[in-house]
This record gives sequence, C-alpha cells and structure tokens, in this order.
Amino acid sequence: MSAYLVFNYRINDREAYDPYLAAVPSILEAHGAEILAADFESEAVEGDAGHVTVVLRFPSKEAAKGWYDSPEYQEIIGLRVDNCDGLAVLANGVGS
Repeated sequence: MSAYLVFNYRINDREAYDPYLAAVPSILEAHGAEILAADFESEAVEGDAGHVTVVLRFPSKEAAKGWYDSPEYQEIIGLRVDNCDGLAVLANGVGS
C-alpha cells in the first residue's frame, strides 16, 4: 500500500536552506519516491500552516521510513530542520 509523507513548514533562512533543495531530489528518486506536490506559496484554509507544502508518495511506509532514515538523507536533513519551522506527517494511502 502506498504511503504519503506530507511536509508543511516556514523557511526561516532561505540561503541556508537552498542546498537542501539541490540535494534532496536525487535522494528521493533513489528511494522510489514520487513528488506529488511542492508548493512554496501554499495557502492555509484552516489553522496556522506554513507557506511550503510538499507531498511525497512512497511504495509503503517502510519505504518512506527507509528514505527518511537513510544515510544520504540524514546527511542533509539539518539543512531543512535547522532553517525551517514546521512538521512532517507519514500516512498510509487508501486501498491497495
């Protein structure tokens, strides 16, 4: 079953964050992820959401966790979490 990883955050230091944007696509591709949405001007319709929203699809939760925990991603994750405020949520898809 597919799994979805949804990120929503505000960028606090764009210059320090930009190397993350350059590095992450190839790591996602290597782990079978598909970028379904990537919006740097997303609009909140409820709550206090950040302006960046990214939705990734993985073949399974295990695949998503494998990407997140991979040495390649762990090497760059600080470029995002140290320079942004927000959240990430992992959820199963519906159906098979």
